[in-house]
Amino acid sequence: MNLLIYKTKSELLKDLADYVIAIAEKAIAEKDCFNFVLTGGNSPKELYEMLSTTYREKLDWSKVFFFIGDERNVPPGHESYNGLMANKSILSPLNIAADHIFFVDTTLAPEKAAIEYAKAITTHFGGADLAFDLILLGMGDDGHTASLFPGTDILGSKEVTVESVYVEKLATYRISFTAPLINKAKNVAFLVFGEAKADALKHVIEDEPKTPELYPSQLIDPIDGSLTWFLDSDAAKLLDN
Repeated sequence: MNLLIYKTKSELLKDLADYVIAIAEKAIAEKDCFNFVLTGGNSPKELYEMLSTTYREKLDWSKVFFFIGDERNVPPGHESYNGLMANKSILSPLNIAADHIFFVDTTLAPEKAAIEYAKAITTHFGGADLAFDLILLGMGDDGHTASLFPGTDILGSKEVTVESVYVEKLATYRISFTAPLINKAKNVAFLVFGEAKADALKHVIEDEPKTPELYPSQLIDPIDGSLTWFLDSDAAKLLDN
């Protein structure tokens, strides 16, 4: 695990964008494509906008396949649909071809949507290991990541797949990568900033023994890949190291 702490969000985002491009270039050089999982919410929007503008010419984006790590059970055009934010901030500006974008079909019931999304991913990998080149993650102030919320059934999943999960505190369903699927990735990067995340972050990073049922981000520990935390000083202010 690598902890990178920045004084400003702008410094953090620049380094994270450089990191994304470096991993992408390596993947494309090795196998002529880059499988990139986006995180939702508001935190990554500026990163995506940077990649689609400042970094537009730094990569052959036609060789990138985009996935959404978790989705809310709302219609595709809804303002809370993670795919909509991704589409507006990076996919549409980069003119990414439709067959290079994997959205969750929320017109289906949550369980069916998860099954179909998992099928689409499996088909894309063509029988190969479901190891994404890079998965971006955020973390909530309750320690959740993707849609792995404290106390939810999905935390106990051992399957390398996508599942639907009912989040009682939000009174809604979500569709999410399971922790085992995330942990198959070659690279996982957390983007965490703001003082509101500081308490949860301290628990996630430093608690022993770990209690992932309370702080689900503790579940993220890639089997054969790297894990990097991109943090601003406000989020990291309670860490001992």
